Amino acid sequence: MKNSLKIALLSVMSIAAVSCKKEEKSPSYHKGDLTILTDESFKSVTEALADGYMINYPETHIKIETKKEDLGFLDLLNDKARITVMSRDLTPEEKKAYEEQVDLKFLPAKFAADAVVFVVPKASPKQSISMDEIKNGLESDAKNFIFDGTNSSNLNFVAQKLKKQPKDLKFSIIPGNQNIIEELSKHTDKIGVIGLNTFSRPYDKTSEKLREMVKVLPVESNGKLYTVDNVNLREMTYPFTRVLYFLTNEGNFNIANGFIRYSCTQLGQMIVQKEGLQPYNIYKREVQMR
Repeated sequence: MKNSLKIALLSVMSIAAVSCKKEEKSPSYHKGDLTILTDESFKSVTEALADGYMINYPETHIKIETKKEDLGFLDLLNDKARITVMSRDLTPEEKKAYEEQVDLKFLPAKFAADAVVFVVPKASPKQSISMDEIKNGLESDAKNFIFDGTNSSNLNFVAQKLKKQPKDLKFSIIPGNQNIIEELSKHTDKIGVIGLNTFSRPYDKTSEKLREMVKVLPVESNGKLYTVDNVNLREMTYPFTRVLYFLTNEGNFNIANGFIRYSCTQLGQMIVQKEGLQPYNIYKREVQMR
């Protein structure tokens, strides 16, 4: 009888142990580790969203790793990363590769409107720039435009807008969006090309300092000047407005998909707005008068 009882207890304990192990390994959006790959141009908004998620779910730990946009996409395809931030449109071949290698339907999770902006030193007499100037300048051996590197989101997006391949454009390089701003005063004949999120945070001291160092040029297109403001971002009339989106290879509702859902909800969109970017999902505010 004692032996039978002992065997029964051991069986129950074994089942309980197996159940615990299964529970620990089961998908969870509210605990665990996650690394998000993002181009340096939109690192700030990605970090802000990650901070918000970790505050809401204290058992999660999210690390932000900067990586050029094209390389981040390749890491996602090769299962070296679970989530990456993108801005440019994928080619039909890239979408096909994503669906075949990741075995998921291509469903970009759009969360913010950002922009590529053209900046000059504050002392520069230049007041605006036209689409023709940009196109011709990027075909010139003078290399008057400064980008933060090859494979970067800024270069990819401008090339795509001009219907060119990045390799066909001529430009100078200073690594890092912030470095471009800080070094631009030494290259008064050059035009910096950076991501708006580099200095879009309205009340951030570093952003304020960077904004004071340069002048953002309105872009002339079809005879009309477009500034980078909330209206032109929301209506996507500023010619170099871009939509940021997440891609993941996570097929279940684990931490990556939990983070994506959070970023696209009202709370996440409020964080996007505080970053000085345009939320992609706009929520109506209803006020009841009594």
